[in-house]
Amino acid sequence: MVFPNDWEGFSPAIMGRVMDYLWHEHRIPILLSTAFILTFLRFYLRLNDAQSEQQKLVALPRALNKDEKKTTTTTTEKLDKVVVKKVSGSEGSSGDDEKKEGVKKKSAGPRRIKGDASKRVKKEGGEARKIQVLVFFSCLTGSTEKIVKQFAGAFEEALTKAKGEQTTFLPLQVLDLSEVDYDEYFISPPKTEGEEKVDYFYLILLPSFNIDSINDTFLEHLQETHHDFRIDTSPLAPILGYSVFGFGDREGWPTEEEGYCFQAKEVDKWMAKLSGRKRAYPLGMGDWKRDGKERLAEWKSGLVDVLGQIEQNGGLGEGVPGSGDPIESDDEELDDDGEVYDEGAEQNGKSKSSGDLGDLEDLGQIMAASGNTGKKSSGPIAVDFTIEGKPKRKAAAPAVIKEMVPKGSPTYNSLTKQGYAIVGSHSGVKICRWTKSALRGRGSCYKYSFYGINSHQCMETTPSLSCSNKCVFCWRHGTNPVGTNWRWVVDPPDLIFNGVKENHYKKIKMMRGVPGVRAERFAEAMRIRHCALSLVGEPIFYPHINEFLGMLHKERISSFLVCNAQHPDQLAALQHVTQLYVSIDASNKESLRRIDRPLHRDFWERFNRCLDILRERRFQQRTVFRLTLVKDFNLEDEVEGYADLVQKGLPCFVEIKGVTYCGTSTSSSAGLTMQNVPFYNEVCDFVVALEKALKKRGLNYGIAAEHAHSCCILLASDRFHKEGKWHTRIDYERFFKLLEERGPDGEFTPEEYMGPETPEWATWGRGGFDPRDQRVDRKGRPVEVS
Repeated sequence: MVFPNDWEGFSPAIMGRVMDYLWHEHRIPILLSTAFILTFLRFYLRLNDAQSEQQKLVALPRALNKDEKKTTTTTTEKLDKVVVKKVSGSEGSSGDDEKKEGVKKKSAGPRRIKGDASKRVKKEGGEARKIQVLVFFSCLTGSTEKIVKQFAGAFEEALTKAKGEQTTFLPLQVLDLSEVDYDEYFISPPKTEGEEKVDYFYLILLPSFNIDSINDTFLEHLQETHHDFRIDTSPLAPILGYSVFGFGDREGWPTEEEGYCFQAKEVDKWMAKLSGRKRAYPLGMGDWKRDGKERLAEWKSGLVDVLGQIEQNGGLGEGVPGSGDPIESDDEELDDDGEVYDEGAEQNGKSKSSGDLGDLEDLGQIMAASGNTGKKSSGPIAVDFTIEGKPKRKAAAPAVIKEMVPKGSPTYNSLTKQGYAIVGSHSGVKICRWTKSALRGRGSCYKYSFYGINSHQCMETTPSLSCSNKCVFCWRHGTNPVGTNWRWVVDPPDLIFNGVKENHYKKIKMMRGVPGVRAERFAEAMRIRHCALSLVGEPIFYPHINEFLGMLHKERISSFLVCNAQHPDQLAALQHVTQLYVSIDASNKESLRRIDRPLHRDFWERFNRCLDILRERRFQQRTVFRLTLVKDFNLEDEVEGYADLVQKGLPCFVEIKGVTYCGTSTSSSAGLTMQNVPFYNEVCDFVVALEKALKKRGLNYGIAAEHAHSCCILLASDRFHKEGKWHTRIDYERFFKLLEERGPDGEFTPEEYMGPETPEWATWGRGGFDPRDQRVDRKGRPVEVS
């Protein structure tokens, strides 16, 4: 190829041909040369980096040799030696010291105080570090000082009594906020004199004033400390924890929104930020003219328990998400039952064999998925795996009885991830979202409106995680085991009873650092008064259910037991419960098959036998039909069918509730979406139509109460309508007295422990929201209750 000598006017076409020629004729040498140059360049740069690092290490031989002879200090020990100083420019002496050591002086600038959480450290010899409780207070007239000193004496006495003489607690120090140096206590924890190491715990008691006071100066200091760029945002993180109690005046400021204990709430917020979210106990509030003494006593009792735990474990322990946050969460639901949990997201990209549970009861679905072409069924096949009709086999070695939910199994991991505490091998307990809501004064569930049960004193549990149905609306994500008969290890009832109580209290204690939790309700929550046996599975399936109920009643804990009407023999043998529920999810056989997806082949016969048993029990126990309405499944054109079932069973009450969509892959595969959740007005229309259908049959039922927040309405028999008023609530003390007098199989009627009249605010047309609480939406914004 000939190249022109004059490149002037050289056309792009010719240039392209030249480049094309060079590439095709010499591409291999070009590629090899490029690779060689890049490899050489990379080697050269690495060699230079290594030489520079070596020079850095050789540059400080004395410092390195000295460090080898001394034990290196930890980050926490270095932080303990930090002395808080104002930036004054007087750093000459430190500069001279650095020059003597031969180390270059760092660039001048403000010193940054860092606060990281320090772990409990034991001194040489195994003795635990001492704990110093500091009690801060503010006052104007001296009355608060007198109250605080009385409190400090009682608190120290309670600590001594609880821990004995061999305690790690030093004598309490009571400090007036108008006299202390804030820099000494609220920029970093106080420095201890001598070799003894001391950990600090802060208690702050202060009234709120609408005039200039020391509180304003204190709050300004906390705010400035947090925003000071020279100081770490959490300089008080090394303390063990803190708690605040506020004194207010409900005559001047009736509500928190109007200023009740507003300065105590501000101090609690800033202390949460400065301490790195170490709120050890909920903010306490009390009016000394009314309930101040009781609230302060509850606060003191809770703190004694917290400090005992800190002494034993060396820290506050774990809390729920949001625990210790400075301000109340905008999200109403803290990891609650209504959470959206997508199992499909976990399994995405994984093979079916890795962590997927295949039940024998899923045989019908597996056969359908294997390519069996035929008539399309209206729902999954209900299969009953019983020993009847099976061919005889040769004698084999006895099978080992397995645990229902072995620790570490996929089922165990899935349930614990959802917030369950697994007790033994087949029981569970979980905190209901209404319990969390009631603790924060955001409303209780329908059980309070209808039956007078405090949600924050209610334990939701089950002695059997296994169920005989696979309901399309199950909000437990379809992870619990299923079966038609008990084939697992049976745990003793006392193990279950003690285990569920212990784990329930643990979960309640994890709420103590959540902003908005009311101290008085937190104290009440540490006494279980009610047990809802409706968590998941089939509680009546447990072989020792009567013994378990006896343990509940012995401790005067009322019981609401819910069953799915699939175990008539166990239902017939059931002893007294405070209230007995049967889930009525459909009015006919085909609809029930489609919604509940039962495993028993004779599910409809079992269902009707259970209704017959309830009819026989209607004058011995409070019986309830529980209807869960699912649009496009059992809401339309089934009013007459439901009325027939009520006529058959004649329950004391009928609860009608709209379905709660949980957003799981299980419900999605069953065809359930948000479109199947009825609006409250649709539930109201259904209830009105059902009441008319019952009256047409000569049955005297009326709409007694409602709880719009739960989308739930209560129909009651006129047996509970006295002197023009509904009496749906329960006299729990009378119930326990009747049990003691006549025994668990004794004869007494529901009317004998009928409680006072249903509150006016809970009756039909009033909404049913507890007026003591503040209703909020999902973003935490107050909602006016009409």
